[in-house]
Amino acid sequence: MSRATKRKHVIKEVWLDNLELPSKNQQVVRIVASRGNNLHEVEDANKAQFLVSMPTKFRKNVWIKRGDFVLVDPITEGDKVKGEIVSILTLEHVRFFKENKCWPKEFEENHHERPSDELFVNTNRPLPQDDTTSSSGEESDSSLGVEET
Repeated sequence: MSRATKRKHVIKEVWLDNLELPSKNQQVVRIVASRGNNLHEVEDANKAQFLVSMPTKFRKNVWIKRGDFVLVDPITEGDKVKGEIVSILTLEHVRFFKENKCWPKEFEENHHERPSDELFVNTNRPLPQDDTTSSSGEESDSSLGVEET
């Protein structure tokens, strides 16, 4: 199978298929951080944090970021890595889980904590300054040392 065909099937599986309820041993967790080497630190509904691994089929085909939800299958023999990602949950998955009352109450968004009209503020860039007090057009020629002839 070519790389493009494999990617097509993985994307189709993530976005279109697989609207199934989690089994008894699977759990919904939130991504806290990426730890490298296809390991991600996650947080479960009880606020316990542990590492999970991303299976080979998702690597370089699907990207996840902090705050995304995934379905995890536990691994019993691992000391540090406690689970493996089974599927990446989209908004449709979340709605389906909420309708079937399988969504953890601890992951319900509180609209008082995070208003929807606020956008992410990038702290790496300075905020634009309002220059309403200074006249930029009148002083620009004299400040640059340009002589009028």
